Amino acid sequence: MSESVFLIALSIMCGSVVLLGSMWFFRRVLELKHQQRLPIALEGLQARLEHIEQTVDATAVEVERISEANRFMSKLLADRAGPMALPGKQERVITPH
Repeated sequence: MSESVFLIALSIMCGSVVLLGSMWFFRRVLELKHQQRLPIALEGLQARLEHIEQTVDATAVEVERISEANRFMSKLLADRAGPMALPGKQERVITPH
């Protein structure tokens, strides 16, 4: 009887060691596979981020150009109209019936 208990305990311990070892090995394989894919993904991500950064910079420059042109046109229109454009007291006009 003690021999059978000893064999059962030994087989449970050996099975546990094999199970834990295989789980560790499988986890390590997955980690290495993930680490190999990571630089490729980061390289593509870096290129996309650079492209987005260039696009944002170009958009900012264009918006600044448009706002500067708008300020310039507003100034030209204000200078061209002069004081006559300001609402003031106008003469009363009587229209014939």
